[in-house]
Amino acid sequence: MAPGAAQAPPRVLTVAGSDSGGGAGIQADLKTMLALGTHGMSVVAAVTAQNSLGVQGAWELPVEAVRAQYRSVVDDIGVQAVKTGMLASAELVETVAELIAGTDAPSVVDPVGVSKHGDSLLAVSALDSVRTKLLPVATVATPNLDEVAQLTGVRVEDEDGMRRAAAALLAYGPRWALIKGGHLRGDAVDLLTDGSEEHWLRAPRLDNRHTHGTGCTLASAIASYLARGLPVPEAVAAAKEYVTGAIGAGFALGGGIGPVDHGWRCRAQ
Repeated sequence: MAPGAAQAPPRVLTVAGSDSGGGAGIQADLKTMLALGTHGMSVVAAVTAQNSLGVQGAWELPVEAVRAQYRSVVDDIGVQAVKTGMLASAELVETVAELIAGTDAPSVVDPVGVSKHGDSLLAVSALDSVRTKLLPVATVATPNLDEVAQLTGVRVEDEDGMRRAAAALLAYGPRWALIKGGHLRGDAVDLLTDGSEEHWLRAPRLDNRHTHGTGCTLASAIASYLARGLPVPEAVAAAKEYVTGAIGAGFALGGGIGPVDHGWRCRAQ
């Protein structure tokens, strides 16, 4: 380290898609990582034309471009955690799974299937690759109820269903499953389990429609706290607290669904 240079913060790498509107994807990931005291780095796996109204277009990057970005960062700078988001195709899913398997750092897999507006962000042909290649290398997998139904066939309507969904997801090999129950009625409840212990995380449901980027933000927050050395249950609980505040501070942008506020803690001081 050069004389007078500050020590680098923990480093977190996101492998995901770019959201041109800045509310989700790579942009949300990097904002979250900065807000939580880590150095965010990125591997762009896809580019979207996206705004508050939806996704107008999406283009995946070549596998060689994704692999080159990943190796460039990991081989020189190193990482303390990796987070994945939109990976689009089976080929990209399998490539990223192979890269993560060779990286000595915890990984948070957000198996993005559809956008907040209902736009598909993952080819149906890639679902089996997520199940058999990506989930087995995940430290924590963070599907919402639509994504867990896509992956496991379990349709959740209550908290008992969340337990069944978690068991079905864990059968594919992630160390921990975080089933996000945000689409259920009542409080915003999530279930974190490794198959032997359960952690129920509850927060009041906030009356704010501006929730674009919630899933990306939560997964990135978990990765940030893991990079800072927290065990999984503590990292997930801290991330839940952060994203709840971000949802509460979500703001209108454009003519549709606005983003959560990644810098809410800065503005709350």
